[in-house]
Amino acid sequence: MAKLPKSAIQTLRDEALRAAKQAYAPYSGIHVGAAILASDENIYTGCNVENASYGLTVCAERNAIANALLRVSTERASLIQAIYVVSDKEGATPPCGACRQVISEFGHGGLIFFPGKRGIKKIKIEELLPEAFSLS
Repeated sequence: MAKLPKSAIQTLRDEALRAAKQAYAPYSGIHVGAAILASDENIYTGCNVENASYGLTVCAERNAIANALLRVSTERASLIQAIYVVSDKEGATPPCGACRQVISEFGHGGLIFFPGKRGIKKIKIEELLPEAFSLS
C-alpha cells in the first residue's frame, strides 16, 4: 500500500463521520461509522446497526465491507486499501474482535485508522489481528 495523502485520509474521516450519523444505536448510544477506500479507488461506508438481540448487532466496519463487496469486482483479499473508523464516543474506539477478523480477510496490505488511547492510531491491517484465522 502506497502512502495515503493527508487529503485522502481526511476524506475517509469525513465520510466515516457522515456514516456514524446514520447509525442505529438505541442500546449502547454509541454511533460508529466506517469508510473504506477500496481497490477501485471509491469510498464505501457503513454504520453500526444494533438490535435488541445483541448478537444480531452488526458493526460499522462489517457493514462498510459488505457495501464495498456489493460493488467492487476485485481480488477479495486486497479489497481494502484503507479503512477509517470513528465514533461519537470520547476516547478509544478500536474495532471489535469480529471486525478485526473480517477486516484482516479483506484488507491484506491496507491501513486502518481508529481512535486509540492517545489519539488516532494508524496501523497496517496485518498488525490488527496477529495470526488471524485463515483457510489458506
